[in-house]
Parts: sequence; C-alpha cells; structure tokens
Amino acid sequence: MSADAPTPDGRPDTRDQRQPGTAIDVVHNFWAEVWQAPHNVDAIDELVTEDFVIISGGTEIHGRAAFKEWVRAFHGAITDIHLEPVDTFQNADGSRVASRWVLTGTNNGFAGTEPDGQQVRMTGTAVWHVLPDGRLTHNYVERNALELLRQLTS
Repeated sequence: MSADAPTPDGRPDTRDQRQPGTAIDVVHNFWAEVWQAPHNVDAIDELVTEDFVIISGGTEIHGRAAFKEWVRAFHGAITDIHLEPVDTFQNADGSRVASRWVLTGTNNGFAGTEPDGQQVRMTGTAVWHVLPDGRLTHNYVERNALELLRQLTS
C-alpha cells in the first residue's frame, strides 16, 4: 500500500512517510555517488550548490571546488571507503536532514598516521540543508575521529 492510499477502513496509510524524491533520498544518493564505490567525486558538481559549505572535524570548507578537493584528500587518507547510513530523518518541509552513519575503509595515512593498510571504522552524524531543487547547500558533520585514531595508534 502506498503512503497516499487509504487503508481498507478509509484512514490514511501512515506506515511509510518517506516518499520518492524526499530530502532523505537526496542525501542517500549523495552518499551512494560520492562515498561508496566507485566514488564518483565529480557527481558533486550536480549534487551540491556552487557555494556549498561543510564543517567537519573543526574545518570549514567553502565552495564546491574546495569541497571536491577535500573529498579527494579524505579518499586518499582512507581508501576503499564505504559509508553506511544507520538512521536518517528529515524535518517536515524537507529542508533539513539529520543522519547517523558508519564509515569503513583502509588506512592510508589518516590524520598523519602511518599508512599501514589497517581496516578502520568511524561513526558520525551529519545535518544537511537541502534546497527545494534537491541540491545540498550545507553539511555539518560530527565524526568520531578519536574512535578512529585509537584504532590506528593502539
């Protein structure tokens, strides 16, 4: 039964509030394109605004081009990245998405550590601003880099 079809007793079906094309889908598509193999960093050109801003790990990156460089550097420090969304929610008007995720990959010198090829895992949360046209404009990320550094230095 679709979310807009009534149940047999005539009440709206509220089991699945997520409709195709929601802000959640926009964020999940971003992750699938950029943070999962084959890691299409150039997809950023279509997925975010020219003046995109990300704040992550105490660093503030402004602009699509700078963001692409940051993503490439991150992919260089942790290879074979896979990002798995755990929980994802959006506000009523679809302008904000909040998520919890797990990132896994292979250490290739993250945060100045020795590129030892160790398998790594890091958890994090993110809040996204999504425009009505489906492009992303801001991303605020809290990643548990301490969790990752402990894996790499113990």
